[in-house]
Amino acid sequence: MQLVTLLGSTGSIGESTLDVLARHPEQYQIYALTANCSVEKLFEQCQKFEPTKAVMLDEDSAEKLSKKIKEANLNTKVLAGEQALQQVAEHSAVDYVVAAIVGAAGLLPTLSAAKAGKHILLANKEALVMSGHLLMQAVEKNRATLLPVDSEHNAIWQCLPVGDKQRYHFDGKGIRRIILTASGGPFRDYALAELEHVTPEQAVAHPNWSMGQKISVDSATMMNKGLEVIEAHWLFGLSNQQIDVVLHRQSIIHSMVDYVDGSVLAQMGNPDMRTPIANALAWPKRIDSGVVPLDLVEVSQLNFAKANYQHFPCLALAYQALESGGTSTAILNAANEVAVEAFLNRQIKFTEIAKTIAYVLSHQTASSGETLEQVLADDQTARELARSYIS
Repeated sequence: MQLVTLLGSTGSIGESTLDVLARHPEQYQIYALTANCSVEKLFEQCQKFEPTKAVMLDEDSAEKLSKKIKEANLNTKVLAGEQALQQVAEHSAVDYVVAAIVGAAGLLPTLSAAKAGKHILLANKEALVMSGHLLMQAVEKNRATLLPVDSEHNAIWQCLPVGDKQRYHFDGKGIRRIILTASGGPFRDYALAELEHVTPEQAVAHPNWSMGQKISVDSATMMNKGLEVIEAHWLFGLSNQQIDVVLHRQSIIHSMVDYVDGSVLAQMGNPDMRTPIANALAWPKRIDSGVVPLDLVEVSQLNFAKANYQHFPCLALAYQALESGGTSTAILNAANEVAVEAFLNRQIKFTEIAKTIAYVLSHQTASSGETLEQVLADDQTARELARSYIS
């Protein structure tokens, strides 16, 4: 029986993970579930899965959850705060840590899991985007296992020559490039002038995937794909020149690896996050995920197109930040989080998300990023600069 800590259990990735875990009760047991402030949803999950611990980042929400837990006579212990997140991620009894907290908040508990040598299922892009050097260093030093849950990176992982032993550096192993596929989001066919009038409601309505608001907006701007480029650089040890992005509207091919002998390996499947979750959970074995089998005849055709930087300036900004190095990617991420929140709150236009990020990148000097203190300080400075620019 493997014990699992699920960081961010009430989000879309968290719910998909619980669905997979519930299919294999003989193999996996929940040690801890965590959430930000979704009291009702976390309480329902505690009733169903009876974790040893439940953590809420918000103190008031933790008190409300604790009251409900006591009234229901559950044995789950309720904790609160960032320190508690780190505790359940590094606890000695835990075998697997699913890092599914959205945004910068997921960085510290993911680092804690790496330092404790855990088997980590990484769905939190920001942990690598903000401090890829520090996280990968912690993973290798402490012999942790880090497997990607993002559908694109998991697809790449499945197409790489890893066998049953994990290696993180693939440069020089016959790989010419990796190709990340992108649906293009809901505005892939819009004219540039139309993007000025996009509403938050339109931006969160993704054509292929069911996701949270923030990641849906990131998909619409293609910043999501930009963050994935940065993530791929750290996960696979490849340069930004070896990482390409192509638009693929059906989301059936989840990504590809192009080898120097002319072979191109692709991982295919229906757009359902339970596939990469199950793959990362059971690796190097395979387990049932509950996903409907792919019917290629029904799909009928697969289309591809070049990703246009003029249409998706956030993608270009991500490549720029990766090329600049240091904490530039942490600055990019921080500015994006502030800009997306402002857009969702109708403070700025959709097209001003990229403008905000570009402003912050050009007005803030990045540091080397060799310490966590540098990363967190530059993250905070970028947020303040973005808020100032917006206001």
